Amino acid sequence: MIEPPPESCPGTGTEESGKADACAGCPNQLICAAAGPALPDPDIAIIAERLAGVKHKILVLSGKGGVGKSTVTANMARCLAMNEDVSVGVLDIDLCGPSMPRILGCEGEGVHQSGSGWSPVYVEDNLSIMSAGFLLPSPDAAVIWRGPKKNGLIKQLLRDVDWGTLDYLLVDTPPGTSDEHLSIVQYMAGTGIDGAVIVTTPQEISLQDVRKEVNFCRKVNMPVLGIVENMSMFICPKCHVSSTILPASTGGADKLSSDIGVEVVARLPLDPIVGQACDEGASLFVDHPDSEVARAYQGLVRSIVTKISGSQ
Repeated sequence: MIEPPPESCPGTGTEESGKADACAGCPNQLICAAAGPALPDPDIAIIAERLAGVKHKILVLSGKGGVGKSTVTANMARCLAMNEDVSVGVLDIDLCGPSMPRILGCEGEGVHQSGSGWSPVYVEDNLSIMSAGFLLPSPDAAVIWRGPKKNGLIKQLLRDVDWGTLDYLLVDTPPGTSDEHLSIVQYMAGTGIDGAVIVTTPQEISLQDVRKEVNFCRKVNMPVLGIVENMSMFICPKCHVSSTILPASTGGADKLSSDIGVEVVARLPLDPIVGQACDEGASLFVDHPDSEVARAYQGLVRSIVTKISGSQ
C-alpha cells in the first residue's frame, strides 16, 4: 500500500478491489486492481473435513473482559458432559489468557501428537480440551504475538487437533471483536457454526460492548443463540439470601434483549463456590449439584440444546 486505505475502502483481495466507486482517486487503486481477488484458503476445506465428526459448534463470546466467559464455557461443558452419552470438547483460543486448563483441572498436562494430529487432553472420558496454555513453557509465560502469528496458531488448533466424534464443541474466545474472532469465523466457515452465546454482566459498561458483539455476529452471518447475564445477583453462602452487587442501572440484560431482539437465556448468580471450583479445577455439578448456580447452568444448557435442536 502507498497510503493508508480510505474509510470506505472495499478491502484488498476482493472482486471490488480497485474497481468500486470508493476506489476512484485513491493512490492505491492500481495496486489493488492488479492484485485481483484473493485465492481461497485451502486450509478452510481441511478444517471442515477435520471437524466433520463434530455435530454442534458453539462459540462463547463477550464484548468485555472479566465477565466470566471462560467460567461459563467450562461449566457449560461440564454440565453437558454429566450425560455420559454426550461427548464434549472445549477449544480455548484465548491465546493471551488461556485459563481453561486451570478451570478444568488439567493444568500442566502435555499435548501428544500422533499420525492423526494433536490429541486433546481428556478431563473425563467424554470431556476433552485443547488450549494454547498446553503449548506454553509455564503458566506464567506471556504470549507476546502480533496478529498473523496468533491467526496461525488458531488455524493450527483447528486443523491439526484430532477431536474424533463429538456431540458439542465449545470454543472459548478472547473478549472483543478482533483478529481472533475474525479468524475463527473465517476458518470455520465450512464447518457449520450453530451460533454464539454472549456473556455479560448487568452493568451498562458491559452491556454496551455486548451490542458491539451482537453487531459483529450479524455482520459475519453467525446466529446469536442468546445472552447470558453472569453475576446477576449474589447468593450469600450462609443465609442463602440474594442481593444485587452489580446494579443494572440501565435495565440490565432484559432491556438489552428488548432493544436488540436477542433472548436472555440464563441469569447466573454470583456464588463463591463457582470461584472455588474454578481455582481447584473441580466440578460444580459433582460437589454442589443442588446449588442454585448449578441449577441455573442446567437451565442454560437445556435452553441452548433446545435452540440448536430446533434449528436442525
